[in-house]
Amino acid sequence: MRVFIAGVDGYLGWALAQYLTARGHDVAGVDNYARRQWVDEMGSVSAIPIYSMPDRLAAFREHYGKELLFREGDLLDYQFLRDFLSDFQPDAIVHLGEMPSAPYSMIDQAHSIYTHTNNVNGSLNVLWAMREVCPEAHLVKLGTMGEYGTPNVDIPEGFFEIEYRGRKDRLPFPRQPGSFYHLTKVHDTNNTMFACRIWGLSATDIMQGVVFGTQIDTMGANPVLRSRLDFDQCFGTAINRFACQAVIGHPLTVYGVGHQKRGFLPMRDSMQCLTIAIENPPKAGEYRVFNQFEECYTVDELAEKVREAGSAVGLDVDIEHFDNPRTEKEEHYYNPDRQHLIDLGYKPTHDVVAEVKIMLQDLLPQRDRIMAKREIVVPDIRWDGTRRRSGVISASPVKS
Repeated sequence: MRVFIAGVDGYLGWALAQYLTARGHDVAGVDNYARRQWVDEMGSVSAIPIYSMPDRLAAFREHYGKELLFREGDLLDYQFLRDFLSDFQPDAIVHLGEMPSAPYSMIDQAHSIYTHTNNVNGSLNVLWAMREVCPEAHLVKLGTMGEYGTPNVDIPEGFFEIEYRGRKDRLPFPRQPGSFYHLTKVHDTNNTMFACRIWGLSATDIMQGVVFGTQIDTMGANPVLRSRLDFDQCFGTAINRFACQAVIGHPLTVYGVGHQKRGFLPMRDSMQCLTIAIENPPKAGEYRVFNQFEECYTVDELAEKVREAGSAVGLDVDIEHFDNPRTEKEEHYYNPDRQHLIDLGYKPTHDVVAEVKIMLQDLLPQRDRIMAKREIVVPDIRWDGTRRRSGVISASPVKS
């Protein structure tokens, strides 16, 4: 297949380009290097050193024996995007090219507006370009489990059947996003569903859980082929951030009581699931939703798993609870479905502890690099629009 990846320089995009190429697909990608700029704005770096795109492309060609067709550009530049898609004529378009951080979207008015402009308008450009130059392509759009929020009922995969005043219908499940970023993903969902219904496009909306991990098997030993791994308050997802804190001896920063529950999966499983969606497209005009995660855990449970993995590699890991900078439920019900991908062949790989052990072994050689940014691992971006560094509310290590 011919697969176009928007956001190919990012954490998931760079790994996916390699995973798909190793399976024999032809890959093209676009990126404007915004992720590098956002992390720099946060005063941070990738814990795993990342190389320039020319260096990456050369290593890619040498390792896989195939070219990755790359063009630098912005999804907000409609003519550029339209021309690239027209030239490449993809069978599938994987949209990973959005600003993916809830805290970043909550910093202030400017960051909120930027997040909406970049995410919603960029995604609309993708839909319009598909309609004009490759309407038979399959859009695989990265959504987020965060669109659903934490309702007090089970979470289906996108749709549910409802009876109201004696009548029944199958409707989109209500969304309760928890940040301006998550709101943009809801807007994307609505726009994509609309485009499929009105224009006959086909799309798979991936409601992905939190991804963690430093590598996939196809990368091999060449450091130039590794994906980035962030640990700052905006772009470091919970386990990735915890793993980096464990390596430098910083207590794991659990927000609030730590009972917030979410779905998680390793990077290697994310690659498997995205590829399953790409290789099993829906019919023309179909909009479908896959909930993508391996298991659900509370933040406390995750911290304990990182402590267990740390102990296995000789690290003493402490856990501290910090006052929560977010406005969110810390005690809630959470039970989402995830059957569609399993029906198509998804088989989970490593459990959390096994994957975190691999992460810690990859991160230990980068201890000094992470230690140099130690001051940024405690959050100060708050949901009320202010900036105040969170403080410890429970200094005792949490015991399982």
